[in-house]
Amino acid sequence: MIKTINQHLNKDNRLAEIIKTIKLPELNPDGDVYSALTRSIVSQQLSTKAAATIYARFLDLFDNRYPDIEAVLKLSIDELRAVGLSRQKASYIQNVATFFQNKAVVDWSKLSDDEIIEQLTEIKGVGKWTVEMILMFTLERLDVLPLDDLAIRNRMVQLYEVTTIGRALKPELTEIAERWRPYRSVACRYLWAWGDLQK
Repeated sequence: MIKTINQHLNKDNRLAEIIKTIKLPELNPDGDVYSALTRSIVSQQLSTKAAATIYARFLDLFDNRYPDIEAVLKLSIDELRAVGLSRQKASYIQNVATFFQNKAVVDWSKLSDDEIIEQLTEIKGVGKWTVEMILMFTLERLDVLPLDDLAIRNRMVQLYEVTTIGRALKPELTEIAERWRPYRSVACRYLWAWGDLQK
């Protein structure tokens, strides 16, 4: 699959130069949107190390180290805060649990990316960028373009020598990314990896 994707993305000469130097790790998505959302909320505005530590403490609250919906809702905000979560994040995690408690089992494969974004951003504390990351890494949707991600915008501006600023920037970047369809998610993973190499 990645060979087919790379053949398509290599038609973009600038992106092809990056693809030559990077081997993307395979994704092993489990499709567990609920669990991924809890992890994403814990991780917001934290370093990778701090997020991993707090999430591990959070999982320690549960049997089998899985944040079962009913178990999450039985915990008080203060009990959640005791593992290192802010009051706001504790509330957001309970919002996620409540949302999934009230939903029948969702077959995400039957919903479009936009439908999933619309549904999940109804949850207070869950924004569009968070859902785009779920689409890319939990559901392995291949054609997501997360232009709210600063690193993606910066890498595209750098790679394509974009001089546009302000409100006109996103439409221009969207147009550039049209050549990557239907594999914009994979192109973005290359851009992130390229950015990491420059650090």
